[in-house]
Amino acid sequence: MQAADSARTDDGVTLLAAARAVRERAHAPYSRFRVGAALRDEHGAIHAGCNVENAAYPVGTCAEAGAIAAMVAGGGRRIMEILVCGDGAGLVTPCGACRQRIREFARADTPIHAATPDGIAKSFTLAELLPESFGPETLGE
Repeated sequence: MQAADSARTDDGVTLLAAARAVRERAHAPYSRFRVGAALRDEHGAIHAGCNVENAAYPVGTCAEAGAIAAMVAGGGRRIMEILVCGDGAGLVTPCGACRQRIREFARADTPIHAATPDGIAKSFTLAELLPESFGPETLGE
């Protein structure tokens, strides 16, 4: 975790660097599809995570889940911006489960960037990736 007040104005450069670095540490012996994610919390801190596969496939962990867990462990409670970095044939966006995980800690207008190791390919808002979503306020919290 590092302070990243400049992340507000660096067009995702800081997030991309963090996601690219952690992607190299991914444990992906089965798919060989390494993914890194980095997010900025409400304090300006950057938290990163990588995918961790398991021989029992359903118990693997997505990069976004790792970054969110690192944020919570570090005291953050709000995702201000998140970037997912992978090297796929198409855009590497959060899976459905990770979109819901992000939703727990983000607002509808939170930027979500899909990137390759070379840069941001496309940016979305959470509302674009998860329209009409179910969140904490649905439960009255």
